[in-house]
Amino acid sequence: MLTADFDYALPPELIAQEPLAERTLSRMMVLEGDRAPQHACVTDLRKYLRPGDLLVMNDTRVFPARVFGRWQDTTGKVEVLFIERGQGERTQNLEPRTQNGEVWRVMMRSARPVKEGRRVVLAEGSLLAEVVGKEEGGIVILKVMSASGAPCAVDALYELLNRYGVPPLPPYIHRTEEERGAMDRERYQTVYAREVGAVAAPTAGLHFTPGLLDELAAAGIPHVFVTLHVGPGTFKPVKTDDVEKHVMDPERYTVSQATADAIAQTRRAGGRIVAVGSTTVRTLETVAAEHGGVVVPCEGRSRAFIYPPYAFAVTDAMLTNFHLPRSTLLMMVSALMGRERILAAYRLAIAERYRFFSYGDCMLLIP
Repeated sequence: MLTADFDYALPPELIAQEPLAERTLSRMMVLEGDRAPQHACVTDLRKYLRPGDLLVMNDTRVFPARVFGRWQDTTGKVEVLFIERGQGERTQNLEPRTQNGEVWRVMMRSARPVKEGRRVVLAEGSLLAEVVGKEEGGIVILKVMSASGAPCAVDALYELLNRYGVPPLPPYIHRTEEERGAMDRERYQTVYAREVGAVAAPTAGLHFTPGLLDELAAAGIPHVFVTLHVGPGTFKPVKTDDVEKHVMDPERYTVSQATADAIAQTRRAGGRIVAVGSTTVRTLETVAAEHGGVVVPCEGRSRAFIYPPYAFAVTDAMLTNFHLPRSTLLMMVSALMGRERILAAYRLAIAERYRFFSYGDCMLLIP
């Protein structure tokens, strides 16, 4: 299967740059079975779900991971995107060199080459970081310290990022320096986010409010959570011509006992598992693939790449936003509903002027 098979032309003006005033006012295209697409709103979810269905949502919390600064020995500007604490498999040998600071995997933007030994001053002088290694895919290993050179614990770093950092918005959302951070701190976050660690929001969940969740629960449609910390790989384009040759970046996930029990109980009672977002689907299908088709309490890293054809073990339905051309996310929804059906729905969405991507409208997919 070719990556080009998942391409489509999107008018740039349909890329949503800001969220709607109310989360639940987003439009929702419904693809159900072989029926013609239906045009609805997120507030109509109850009409398409049944008592006994179970919503599974990703409760990861985005932290303001993008912070700005300069090289210590020049005035050159630097932008750092913190990804996750610790180093990868290829840089474990750095441990003896990093006793005086927290080690983080990051991505950096600078006009100057990023070389080992160079130091950057970040967060208006509150942080000092030294480049101690590199990994594939543009990942840089930073030893992160306080301004005095003392170790900077993770809680202290999060506090500084909350003060000086900005939400790491996708590259297709454009902000001036004056616009950075204010609105997006609240709206580029689900209302149920609690487990800090994501550098991108699970955007299908942005459409929910506490009121909508309460309404669904009262109708016999409860919700539970998994956690998958979304990394920058969510925006990683598929650069290979053959779909099968693309490699996903690993992302950390956790499934609790309560969630595993709720899924098992829903299955026994004949209810459907409705995954909210691609990250939830990836978590559920990863766990099932590693445990004989069953969701069990566990944690690990997902490298699951879901593309047609794929036999879903857990996911019965999915709520998801509209995705970029040639993306792994578009391939996932095509695996659920069929490539031709999805591309036809996207053409209809463009004709009907739906809003696309992170702050855009959504689809309810029920095979």
